[in-house]
Amino acid sequence: MSLRIPRILIAASVLALLPAVTAVQASSEMETYEQLDQLMNVFEKVRTDYVDKVDDKTLIEGAINGMLASLDPHSSYLDARDFDNLRTQTDGSYGGLGLTVSMEDGAVKVITPTEDTPADRAGIKAGDYITHLDGVLIYGGTLEEAVDKMRGAPGSSIKLTIVRPGRDKPFDVTLVRENIVLRPVKWEAKGRVGYININTFSKQTGEDVRAAVKDLNAKIGAGVLGYIVDLRSNPGGLLDQAIEVSDVFLERGEIVSQRGREKGDIERYYARPGDLTGGKPIIVLVDAGSASAAEIVAGALQDHRRGLVLGERSFGKGSVQTLIPLSETTALRLTTARYFTPSGRSVQEGGITPDLLVPQLSDPDYKDRPRLREADLRRHLINEAKIDNSTIEDDGKPDPRFAATAAELEKAGIKDYQLDYALKTLNRLAAPPVPGPLMAAKNGGASH
Repeated sequence: MSLRIPRILIAASVLALLPAVTAVQASSEMETYEQLDQLMNVFEKVRTDYVDKVDDKTLIEGAINGMLASLDPHSSYLDARDFDNLRTQTDGSYGGLGLTVSMEDGAVKVITPTEDTPADRAGIKAGDYITHLDGVLIYGGTLEEAVDKMRGAPGSSIKLTIVRPGRDKPFDVTLVRENIVLRPVKWEAKGRVGYININTFSKQTGEDVRAAVKDLNAKIGAGVLGYIVDLRSNPGGLLDQAIEVSDVFLERGEIVSQRGREKGDIERYYARPGDLTGGKPIIVLVDAGSASAAEIVAGALQDHRRGLVLGERSFGKGSVQTLIPLSETTALRLTTARYFTPSGRSVQEGGITPDLLVPQLSDPDYKDRPRLREADLRRHLINEAKIDNSTIEDDGKPDPRFAATAAELEKAGIKDYQLDYALKTLNRLAAPPVPGPLMAAKNGGASH
């Protein structure tokens, strides 16, 4: 008969050999080992006594996932499938619908549809809940299972059942999967305004934005009035690409800082000399789907008074995740720092508040559809500056300037009210001043 020595006795023996451990530290270490011993006891009981045989790998990964889920919404364990999905999001393509989703209380919730994908064209919106796939209830399953079912061969179809807050009944949408090519940046000339639409911050984003500015300057010529940088429904991505994009529009100064657990653990990132737009006016469009890296860009341009931020308050994700490889196929995505805008603001919870609050009136559901933000997620990091509730709560009072209905705007030919408002604002900002008595006097003239 073999003798089983409790792990806690082994731990106590090891601690007794350590020379510089204080009584408080020793007590804390002993408590930790007691908890680890309890974890192993539970693991062994499940292995031997659970009604069905369970794979050890499943149990261990479940314990890891539970540990990370207790921290914050963005720390997670990436198995081989998740790791591959992450690589796809940053530099690849896949067969699917074009949706970014999360899990909330056992339900699959849409964070944002990717522009010009089957989900976007079908009118699926941020805040929608997906309850069934091809008529099969997915409530209570895992997010990975739902994502796997939505992905598939291009050309194949799938039926989604959607519950939209503000609507009485669920409705079905049948989508045909496509090869979703992740084009991080699109651009076009809108009259004499350069429009740059940034959908995500992947490996090519910074390079593509530089190419966009160069191409728009060539198309519009010396008469370019300014630029609109559209960050709406942009869920973020790579920090270094947010820095590169900000650098395109800034001549100098800090772009962002990230601060870790210790007070002295601060890393700052600065712009290099050379504003590629030559100081032309910039309007940055944001909404509740603008998160993380998108908020870094908006915050940097706003703090430097380089761009006018227009739209709705952004998502409010002010944390940095570090990818820590555990093997060739697995990794740990761990929240390791908070980031701050050049003026020292943390966007955590509160997000970026636009200089011009402009609702998306052309969306017929904009009043009834709730906005999902960081502050709504369970176990989100608390902003150390203690965000005022008035910042993250809508007072519900209608703004008399924005009384037009979606139907009225459609009749007037306005499909995107925020973009239309930004274009008109930029044209006004760039217009030469109208001569008047004061200007005439300054020029040496007279007015009678």
